[in-house]
Amino acid sequence: MPLIVVAGPTASGKSYLAIQLALEFDGEVVNCDSLQLYRGFDIGTAKPPPEELALVPHHLIDVLDPSQESNAGHWARMAAASVNQITGRGRLPVIAGGTGFYVRALLEGLAPGPERDPALRTRLASREERRPGFLHRLLRHLDPATAARIHPNDLNKLTRAAEICIVARSPASEVFASRRAALEGYRALKLVLNPPREALCRAIGSRTEAMWRGGLPEEVRRLLDAGVPPEAKPFESLGYKEALACIQGRMSRERAIELTIIGTRQYAKRQITWFRRESGVCWLDGFGSAGQTGLAARALVTTFLNEFTSMKVR
Repeated sequence: MPLIVVAGPTASGKSYLAIQLALEFDGEVVNCDSLQLYRGFDIGTAKPPPEELALVPHHLIDVLDPSQESNAGHWARMAAASVNQITGRGRLPVIAGGTGFYVRALLEGLAPGPERDPALRTRLASREERRPGFLHRLLRHLDPATAARIHPNDLNKLTRAAEICIVARSPASEVFASRRAALEGYRALKLVLNPPREALCRAIGSRTEAMWRGGLPEEVRRLLDAGVPPEAKPFESLGYKEALACIQGRMSRERAIELTIIGTRQYAKRQITWFRRESGVCWLDGFGSAGQTGLAARALVTTFLNEFTSMKVR
């Protein structure tokens, strides 16, 4: 069965293109942005507005409370269920988002790693707080191969990798080599947006400033007033952690915006690097909202779907 993936760096227009393809090819969109899963986190995640969400059915948006934690395996299970339901209705699943690891987890399977150990994670976080850089040094000792692939400042991934090494008593790289079953019965067309770097940087800056003008700090205040603790996982993400620091008086508004733009540009670069390592990718050199990009995407999807029609005729 056919499945479309619309991926790429942040601010490249993935949501717009996914909706346009879903409209044209009788599809439904499955969100693959790890933060758009959370209710209440709207502005900082660039969640499509209600009028856009109403254009086609969307799945896996606003499905978690901020207190709930999710990961690639959890998302992949939910996404597989959504994809099967969409196909069962005779419609085309369109996966949209920039979390490349989640896409891989769905299409290729995921290592069956050990469950999270809250007590261990607390101890690791405490050691990292007392001695910055501890997690990366520990991982270099336990699993040099995995440590080389994770940025020293990416504490979430470092914590999980170290946790796997300690609980499984084996390097995380070896655990990852044993994969959970992939989504069966589907073939994916992976479209990855790749706008010119300078234009993407400008788009990131403009969008970040628009988020702050559009009420990102006020959104964070509403979430806090509603009882969402500052330690909630979504508050660790770009834009939200800076807005939280601004509200708490630890950072000026100007500095918060500046750091959000810098961090988002760095994140976009990492996303492009990730997808360059993926196999079978069809690159689209432009923004998803650009007319030429849309035409190229529609042509690729048409050819892809025609292959399935030909197979049925045979």
